Amino acid sequence: MVQEKKQLITMKGTKDGLTLFIEDSCSFEQAIQELGRKMKESRPTQHEPIVSVRVKLGHRYLNDEQLERLKQTICEENRFTIHSIESDVVLREEARLWQANSEIKAMNRIVRSGQILHVTGDLLLIGDVNPGGKVTATGNIYILGNLRGIAHAGVDGDIKAFIAASFMNPSQLRIADYISRAPDYESDGVYMECGLVDEEKDKIIIDRLQVLSHKRKEINRFERRMQNG
Repeated sequence: MVQEKKQLITMKGTKDGLTLFIEDSCSFEQAIQELGRKMKESRPTQHEPIVSVRVKLGHRYLNDEQLERLKQTICEENRFTIHSIESDVVLREEARLWQANSEIKAMNRIVRSGQILHVTGDLLLIGDVNPGGKVTATGNIYILGNLRGIAHAGVDGDIKAFIAASFMNPSQLRIADYISRAPDYESDGVYMECGLVDEEKDKIIIDRLQVLSHKRKEINRFERRMQNG
């Protein structure tokens, strides 16, 4: 019985160009040789537009030298251009960074005047932020208490981050590079509200906590992480 030869390179045409699936169980040399042959066979003519290629590596990791060979094989004289190269492999440092940024840091304390509390990921603060105190996070900020000081969410530039508090009367709210100061709020403060960036208005707005489930789908991930620990 003749065993069917495994296909190392699979090509799929899309409305945006071409998607290449590279078998991840064969050697890189086998894959690159087969890829070179298929690229030449599929090369557009001089009268056809250059084709955009999305490469999917599966569970294969390529070092810098291999990535360069891959790019040359696809692009060199073949009238293809690379849109993206995607791999399901996550490097250890990337995984650690992702974990740090997706963790919820729960703290039970009062942030007093002159104190700064910063976390990587989401901050769940059970306590108050007094006037002159400051809390910052790369993710979202949830305060089960009074926010009367400064809160800065998405400090690394995440404009989808938000700030929620049981009682909100901050001296300043910041989300990414957006800043909203005290005059934007009612003088007596508001209960169970959140601050988030409205991209159409290009500013921070204050709204009811209930809007988060509609405007920020990641709130559901927060709920799952709280349940799963």
